[in-house]
Amino acid sequence: MAEKTEEQKESEEPKQTETLLSEFTTKIYTKNKERQNNISITCNSLNNTFVENGDTFSFCGTVGKATSSKGYKKADVFKDGEVTQALGGGNCQVSSTLYNAVLKVPELKVTERHEHSNSVPYVKKGKDAAISYGSYDFKFINNTGKKIKITSTCDKDHVYVKIFKLE
Repeated sequence: MAEKTEEQKESEEPKQTETLLSEFTTKIYTKNKERQNNISITCNSLNNTFVENGDTFSFCGTVGKATSSKGYKKADVFKDGEVTQALGGGNCQVSSTLYNAVLKVPELKVTERHEHSNSVPYVKKGKDAAISYGSYDFKFINNTGKKIKITSTCDKDHVYVKIFKLE
């Protein structure tokens, strides 16, 4: 008897129902191509991330370090209150968009979050989540009782994040 392919096995598994728990959108104000590139790479890295019930999600652990080998470009970032150029400039807009989606779900408990040294235009003051691989992360625990799925997409004008509960 022939072994089943992965595709055949997946089609036999019961389909999970996705229930939208929250969503959040931020407007992209800075349109330079390097920043747009970085946001796109980060959204793609985050898209379709699953977090089991009881597990801790780490933005830096999921997306990884912004490197030129991954396609990241230098763009504006805040460092000690000053604007400078660094690989991955724009990634904080994705983490901040996710943070605001997480805030709408009481069962997702934020365990680490950092504000920027300056205000950012894409979220209200105090609603941002600065990330810097190796020093600043954004983390939360999934206490929904179910596995969750994070989707993250962007176009030239917006970053979109949705959080679904899987049943």
